[in-house]
Amino acid sequence: MKKVKYTRDIIHTGYCILVNQFHPYVENKCLMNLVPLQYEPTIYLNMDANDALNQIMEKINGWDSIVPISGYRSFEEQSKLYKQSLLENGEEFTSKYVALPGCSEHQTGLAIDLALKTDDIDFICPDFPYEGVCQRFRDLAPLYGFIERYGKKVESITHIAHEPWHFRYVGYPHSLIMKELGMCLEEYCEYIQTRLDDENVLVYKKDDESCEVSYIPCVDNELEVMMDDKSKWSLSGDNCEGLIYVQFR
Repeated sequence: MKKVKYTRDIIHTGYCILVNQFHPYVENKCLMNLVPLQYEPTIYLNMDANDALNQIMEKINGWDSIVPISGYRSFEEQSKLYKQSLLENGEEFTSKYVALPGCSEHQTGLAIDLALKTDDIDFICPDFPYEGVCQRFRDLAPLYGFIERYGKKVESITHIAHEPWHFRYVGYPHSLIMKELGMCLEEYCEYIQTRLDDENVLVYKKDDESCEVSYIPCVDNELEVMMDDKSKWSLSGDNCEGLIYVQFR
């Protein structure tokens, strides 16, 4: 085991950060690691999210039928989109489908909006049906670290209307755990915050691999993490009050 020290800023970085109107995004461009999409170089995504997206698309031959609509957006781009939607669609529609500037997952580089390829695509609410190639993408997504972020049954929790087209990269094993538990990211972050000690870690097993998921609260400006440096691990802030630690066995 080894002890690693971090500053409090680390809670705002990582694939599991919660970004919504109550937890604004704390931008750190050095950690975004943005790259252009292979089939749409004007759209950027985090490098690991981009790799995962390409793997899914290759499995289903998805680039023939699915179009990427929006990936990374800067604060300025989100502000422009929000103001434009207010003018064109009104406050009620905008509050449901367009996040406030500073509170959009698209600013993280971890979110992608996808559409079924048609002649007429709506930029804000693209069609991504629960059938055909779109559903095949949706079914495979958690295996590669993506979740459908805004489900219909959790609108009162996410405060965003149902968005079948919006997918968020959270990484493995979090995507599969959320799918199996039927949780959105808000619920998952709250759930993991209860996993505070060795007797209460979340044990997750898939095939021949298992891991333990636990939570490390940040109570000061610095925090220490005890890591097993002889095995694989991952660490992500939750953009709330601590770190989500995964130890693979």
